[in-house]
Amino acid sequence: MAFPRCGALRGWGPALCWGLALCCLCGAGPLWSDNHEWKKLILTQHWPPTVCKEVNRCQDSLDYWTIHGLWPDKGEECNRSWHFNLDEIKDLLRDMKIYWPDVIHPSSNRSQFWKHEWDKHGTCAAEVNALNSEKKYFGKSLDLYKQVDLNSVLLKFGMKPSINYYNISDFKDALTRFYGVVPKIQCLLPEKGEQVQTIGQIELCFTKEDLYLRNCTEPGEQLSPKPGVGLTKGATAQGMMVCEDGPVFYPPPTTTQQ
Repeated sequence: MAFPRCGALRGWGPALCWGLALCCLCGAGPLWSDNHEWKKLILTQHWPPTVCKEVNRCQDSLDYWTIHGLWPDKGEECNRSWHFNLDEIKDLLRDMKIYWPDVIHPSSNRSQFWKHEWDKHGTCAAEVNALNSEKKYFGKSLDLYKQVDLNSVLLKFGMKPSINYYNISDFKDALTRFYGVVPKIQCLLPEKGEQVQTIGQIELCFTKEDLYLRNCTEPGEQLSPKPGVGLTKGATAQGMMVCEDGPVFYPPPTTTQQ
């Protein structure tokens, strides 16, 4: 792309020259500001029975971990002009419905969950070539989900939903041992009358450029106990927190709640 030469704009001043150059850059494709720079991707999977418990309503009862999202660790809604288009991922819909379902909304409105994830996180992840389109973003998310195969890994270590409690270290040790990296695990705090926290989300992190597994924290960094991110704005009243050391409930699936 050729930029206007400042010498050809005598009398107009440098401000106009730089303004025209910026316009040319804007027309070349999406721009990401410094506020949206990020270092790692977070593949977040949630346990549907806990999601149902959190929001106290569900349309589906699933017995396997599903995708919540693939999130850059910094930045949200990086390009509000890049609108979600369901047609872009029509070839992925079969897998999307299985592995990335919206477990709390009616089936006729499932694409709103995917739209939310694209608008909020996908437009930021698109900074890297491997994720720079809707199809690449959702397709790579599905690939990573299948690659880590969390459901099988937990079963391999005997971690099955149960009315009996586990210790959160059981999950941490099993996942760290298998993947060779430190994950982040989030729970719901005990409600009134409950004794222990309930496991809800497991995050596995990847490097930005080559999408290799990496620790979810930097050396010396402590996991913040701040609440996790809900399915959609306003969907969760309590939110998930980084699990505390100690016992944890891994709830079995229940019948569909209305």
